[in-house]
Amino acid sequence: MAASDQLLVVIDPVARRTDGESVRIAKDVLSAGAATKVCLPEGPEEFARALIRRGSRRPVVIGDDGALLRAVALLHRQRELAGCGLALVPVGGVLSLSRALGVPTGAVAAARAVLDGAERRLDLLVDDSDGVVLGALRIPSLPARPAAALGTVPGEAGEHGAHPWLRTCQSLVRTLASRPARPAAGPAHGPFRLRIEVDGVCVVDLDQPVEAVSVTPGASGTGAEIEVRPVSVGAEAAPLRLTGHRVTVSGADFRYRADSVVSGPVRTRTWTVRESAWGLTLPTVR
Repeated sequence: MAASDQLLVVIDPVARRTDGESVRIAKDVLSAGAATKVCLPEGPEEFARALIRRGSRRPVVIGDDGALLRAVALLHRQRELAGCGLALVPVGGVLSLSRALGVPTGAVAAARAVLDGAERRLDLLVDDSDGVVLGALRIPSLPARPAAALGTVPGEAGEHGAHPWLRTCQSLVRTLASRPARPAAGPAHGPFRLRIEVDGVCVVDLDQPVEAVSVTPGASGTGAEIEVRPVSVGAEAAPLRLTGHRVTVSGADFRYRADSVVSGPVRTRTWTVRESAWGLTLPTVR
């Protein structure tokens, strides 16, 4: 049996908790079509250890977008990404990246694609801190979700039988809890004053405020697709769209969202396109 027919199936613990039935179905389909070794890591360290010790087996991750990102980032740090094709069966709550990459989202269809599909080489964005971006980079990052509303104040049910001073304290607690949280310092959204360079050429400088910047790896070998949305003054300003292989953003402290991970604040960051840097098994086009 060829090494490519021997699979290392790494099942992310979040997938097992989220949708155990889909995990079982995917595992059964994979086991019926190839020789499989199944790993059930309980955390990030065991997940990493399983991939590092894969030997000649082709790794298949059963999990969500986060599991795929961890696998790619790990293999990139180990400098083994170029020679290790990955396969994914998406299971979990966050699957937007998987869909965008072309991976089927049904357990049976995704498992069949692992067995019958072909590896496609994809571009990767790598930043100057060795972080990776598979799908999209966005500035600014999305604001954090507001904290959940507070429920009943402890002891509220017995308020009517409490001492007057206790009722006063409980009333004060409820008043403070109902007040909206004070916003963090700095704007939650644009405008931002950033200097944006593409392949060494400044395309937007600090005197032109922008609302948003996005960078997405394009088709293999074409470079990254960059979109800059300037702040509208009067009539709506058209976004600036271009392609390039090296993007540097600098200016005041900013946060950015790389796929589903928010990083920063930083004052400068450079992303470089690595052409055909990683392989993902996808359905063959008929």
